[in-house]
Amino acid sequence: MPAYIIGRIEVTDWTRYAEYMKLTPGIIAQYGGRFIARGGESMTLEGPQETNRVVILEFPTYAAAQQFFHSEEYRHAKSLREGAAEAQFFVMDGVPVA
Repeated sequence: MPAYIIGRIEVTDWTRYAEYMKLTPGIIAQYGGRFIARGGESMTLEGPQETNRVVILEFPTYAAAQQFFHSEEYRHAKSLREGAAEAQFFVMDGVPVA
């Protein structure tokens, strides 16, 4: 069953954040993940206006998503994000593939 990591990021320093963005695609792929959404145009349809950058990642399993997020490779990438953004990330199960 797939799992998803969803991130809400308030970028405060785009120059430094760009360095983080360069590293993440390869690390995500290494753990079997892929981007479903990565920033881009969005519109709040209901509730408070969403002004953060939203990222959605898909992984083949919940365990793979956790392995990616806690990996040494991603820990290094996260260190580049420190001071450049405030972020919230969470992982959730997807629905079983029919």
